[in-house]
Amino acid sequence: MAQCGFQLLLLVGLQAVRSVAEGTDGQLVCVCDSPECFQTSQCHGARCFSSVKLSRDAGGGGGGGAGGGGAVELRQGCFQEKEKIELHCFTPPSLYQAIACCAEDMCNSNATRSSMTPLLLSAPEGELVRYRAETLALLVLGPVVVLALLALGSALACRRLRHGRLQRLQEFDTEQGAVDGLITSNVGDSTLADLLDHSCTSGSGSGLPFLVQRTVARQISLMECVGKGRYGEVWRGQWQGENVAVKIFSSRDEKSWFRETEIYNTVLLRHHNILGFMASDMTSRNSSTQLWLITHYHDNGSLYDYLQRVAVETAEGVAMAASVASGLVHLHTEIFGAEGKPAIAHRDLKSKNILVTKELRCCIADLGLAVTHSQADNLLDVGNNPKVGTKRYMAPEVLDEGIQTDCFDAYKRVDIWAFGLVLWEVARRTYSNGIVEEYRPPFYDQVPNDPSFDDMRKVVCVEQQRPFIPNRWFSDPTLSALVKLMKECWYQNPSARLTALRIKKTLDKIHGSLEKGKDS
Repeated sequence: MAQCGFQLLLLVGLQAVRSVAEGTDGQLVCVCDSPECFQTSQCHGARCFSSVKLSRDAGGGGGGGAGGGGAVELRQGCFQEKEKIELHCFTPPSLYQAIACCAEDMCNSNATRSSMTPLLLSAPEGELVRYRAETLALLVLGPVVVLALLALGSALACRRLRHGRLQRLQEFDTEQGAVDGLITSNVGDSTLADLLDHSCTSGSGSGLPFLVQRTVARQISLMECVGKGRYGEVWRGQWQGENVAVKIFSSRDEKSWFRETEIYNTVLLRHHNILGFMASDMTSRNSSTQLWLITHYHDNGSLYDYLQRVAVETAEGVAMAASVASGLVHLHTEIFGAEGKPAIAHRDLKSKNILVTKELRCCIADLGLAVTHSQADNLLDVGNNPKVGTKRYMAPEVLDEGIQTDCFDAYKRVDIWAFGLVLWEVARRTYSNGIVEEYRPPFYDQVPNDPSFDDMRKVVCVEQQRPFIPNRWFSDPTLSALVKLMKECWYQNPSARLTALRIKKTLDKIHGSLEKGKDS
């Protein structure tokens, strides 16, 4: 019906235009209700018109919103010029505007918003499609723009917070008064040994005081990169002429840095078979934040590196293995008392995480995945590092995901499995009757160089294979004893495995008998 009304009005308008074109004269009186009318309610012209206009931001949902109260604006008036009549009176309605012309005095007086609005609903389908496309574009792009602005705001806020944190650290470093006195008196011209001895005898047993740690870190010069890994880099550094190891963590591995710092600062952790910790620092260098962990430096590098370069005599190999076991006992043992130490499980024991000292003894390093347990409150602290251990050294219960994650002893038994593999690596490079094997990692002949989780699970859990034992080992009493020991670390049932203390005592006994035989 609305379409018919529009066509009737359009026909009237056409006839009126034709009469103007033919030279018809005369002025019509029309109702005038628009901003151009000023103070009058009537106007004179060749044709009268009525128009409705829909506000775009009120027309959501297609033409259905055209009748919203206040959204439709009605105007009335007259056209005098022929060009305006031809332009406006022949314009088809759109979703936003419709005009009707007539050629009688006051013929536009009966037009109202309700009578004109249906003309909007008769807009061609193309207009409706275009409108919906525009609306859809607004609906899609609007949230995207908002999210982009929020992301930009968040990035700026994080950058400001990070800058503020570094600034606070720098301010903290440069505090005056008693703090300066403490740093000066503690550091001065001391050697590392002096500082560490002072720390241990002062009762903390957990490394240097925090302020001294930060001062030492700021005075280190990096000399050469000696290793790289997934965590970042290890550099040989110098502090007052002494070599130190500087482990620089990548920014994505902040949790490992924090956890290792936390563990190394544990009271009474210091032990000659645990890598000596000196300092930890978060510093800004080259416009980026660097996470440093400073420890003792050992020229021989890791046990993994050392065994590839050097084959060892029997007594030497047993002593190295016994020193690793000694460090593991200290980690696994809880020390009670006011200044006690929680029990600690390593969770990533392997030859790359064991360093060789100049005395050819070993110390355990890399405590970023460590788990702690205290019997007093039965608190198991696994940290918040989502990383897992090295797949090649994973125990069966880790590979088949059957480990009791709420039981601290389960983590200790995982360390024992890994120790058995390290013992196998040492045994391969131990001379027996002048014969020694090339260095190979555990399961070298059963899995690829970079084995997947499934590769290891198939070999260790499904097929229940163990590293290959050469026949010659059984003809050597010492190597035969080591074979028996490593097999007792590799039981499929975790609770059947030896404890670290039992392993240490056995290795000490084997080493003692070798030394006694040498003397005789």
